[in-house]
Amino acid sequence: MASTGARARVPRFLPPDPRVEEPYLFTPKMALRVAVLGILAFAVLGILLLRLWSLQILSSSHYTKLADNNQIRTERLPAPRGLILDRNGATLVRNVSGTAVVVRPDRLRAGKGRDTELRGLAEALGLPLATIAEKLQAARTDPFTPITLRVGVHKNQVEFLEERESQFPGVEVVDTPERYWNTEASAAQLLGYTTEVSAPELEQFRKQGLECTPFRATSSPPKCVAGGDQIGQSGVEATYDSYLRGDAGIVQKRVTARGATISQDVYSTSQPGDNLRLTIDIGLQRATERALRYGIQLARNDGHWAANGGAIIALDPNNGEVLAMASAPTYKPSVFVGRTDPKKLAPLLDRKAAAEANYPSLDRVTQGLYPPGSTFKPVTALAAMQEHLISPYQTLQCTGSYLVHGVTGPGQIFKNWDPNVDEPMSLPTAIAASCDTYFYQLGMMFYGLPGSQGHPLQAWASRFGIGSATGIDLGGEATGLLPTPEWRESTYTKKTDPCCWQIDRSWKPGDSIQLAIGQKDILVTPLQMARFYALIANGGKLVTPHVALDVEDPSAKGQVLRRFDPPPAEDSGVDATALEAVRQGLYEATHSSFGTASAVFGSFPIPVAGKTGTAEKVVQPPGADHPMLLDQSWWCGYAPSDHPTITVCAVIENGGHGGTAAAPAALKVFEHFFHVGAPAIGTVHSD
Repeated sequence: MASTGARARVPRFLPPDPRVEEPYLFTPKMALRVAVLGILAFAVLGILLLRLWSLQILSSSHYTKLADNNQIRTERLPAPRGLILDRNGATLVRNVSGTAVVVRPDRLRAGKGRDTELRGLAEALGLPLATIAEKLQAARTDPFTPITLRVGVHKNQVEFLEERESQFPGVEVVDTPERYWNTEASAAQLLGYTTEVSAPELEQFRKQGLECTPFRATSSPPKCVAGGDQIGQSGVEATYDSYLRGDAGIVQKRVTARGATISQDVYSTSQPGDNLRLTIDIGLQRATERALRYGIQLARNDGHWAANGGAIIALDPNNGEVLAMASAPTYKPSVFVGRTDPKKLAPLLDRKAAAEANYPSLDRVTQGLYPPGSTFKPVTALAAMQEHLISPYQTLQCTGSYLVHGVTGPGQIFKNWDPNVDEPMSLPTAIAASCDTYFYQLGMMFYGLPGSQGHPLQAWASRFGIGSATGIDLGGEATGLLPTPEWRESTYTKKTDPCCWQIDRSWKPGDSIQLAIGQKDILVTPLQMARFYALIANGGKLVTPHVALDVEDPSAKGQVLRRFDPPPAEDSGVDATALEAVRQGLYEATHSSFGTASAVFGSFPIPVAGKTGTAEKVVQPPGADHPMLLDQSWWCGYAPSDHPTITVCAVIENGGHGGTAAAPAALKVFEHFFHVGAPAIGTVHSD
């Protein structure tokens, strides 16, 4: 026993070393921790296995579909615009097949390779690099939609790009419809032109909810617009753009990772825009333009070297249909299509170049502003009879001059265009002979009316459409100026007229006198005057001029989708007796021995009635060093005088007397319209 106990207390073989720690013991607490970690590891592994099983087994078809969709590109097929036809069905504007270069941003090289590619593309197409960069920047949110860089690409440029396809991986040459004007420069301002929609314009369409989205279908106006689409910018191309614009088609392409097309399916075919039929007769239109050139040449031959423009408008006085409208100088709308030439575009886009070319894009029929001269005298005559200032056959002395006595000074003399006349005249005779001093007296009568009566001459002129837009369905129409005492007071202020505003702001006798013969401040458009003469011709109704007849289905020839009926003619309220007196004066002006246009129209087989006018206007012709006071040549009238079917108004800028330039030009229009030739014109004695 003793030995056993001694053995139990035997000391360790080695003494403990304080530098060595005790062995780490696997305690129950440690075991619990290991167990928890193991469970977590198995749980994470299980979740990963379940997710892999879900992706590969349960969702395989879904992700296969996504992968397939990543190979699909949805693109728009450009739609041709609708045709523009004349009233008889002749095609004025159509479409032809063109070639365009487009760039696909998603296929362009990256980094420096992209810059090199774009510089080479700019050089090949003759485009500024900045222009390409702007187009790419505008489409940065949609890298998969092709961007049109240039339309109407030359064959040599196409071959250059095709031969170097590897150098331009993001560039393609595609077919596209282009606008083609059969009329060339005829009716250019009326028809207008188209260009690619700009970024600001596209933003406006977006705000209106008219920006195209994938697979959007539009079968009736308003149709949607997308980048690269052509839209109307002026004329009927702009006014009726929503009808003329077609519906783009949709094509789905299966492509490789590099963007190369494997196959394609047409989701929807492009639909052309609707056809637009106009009131214009293209034969009469061309004849009217020839007549305008003829009138300008007559003026030049007569010594009026600055005659370089003008306008002629022909319309149906009974319904306002515009039969022809010519403006000179003109341009070819095709300069905006295909390979544009900056030199040819400059007179249409650059202010300085436009002034040097006498503003060829200006539609002088609706936007040209001129004093009407003696063509305004029938307005004064009707207003004077309506206000009972004079009766039709009451006479006033027509003299070579008219003196207005001054309050403190000697007064002012207003001259007649014919200084040798001195005889009493009735109102019809005064119109026919265009006696200025007769109408000076009417102007003074209006000036002498009490203020409580307002401004009757201006009031009647306004009822006849002077000083306001006619409502024609063309954009940018000018309203003109019908001066009143209130207008003078608000226009001439200390700020606008520092030296003389206290005098200039008052309405004086000379203002009424000059207004009575269509001079001084008053400004009208040729269309306004044509509308007024249509009122005389149709018995006192103010029609609304219009150029569109209807919209037709392009797939069913002649099927009308919508007819454009103008507003009903407004009754001006003018007395029939007063109208008859004016009509008599206009007929005598073209047929009596003392008529200012009898040498032009007196022998024409169809009876014509109308009035000459010579209006002074301060202008500065191209090349002139300073402004000059030049005569604007006018003639307005209608035929046949007993049953009018056409009203014509002509103005030759800086052309001299109305009887020597504008009246002969108008006669050419009547010759074509009635298919009757006129005898030689005799010696003209005209204002």
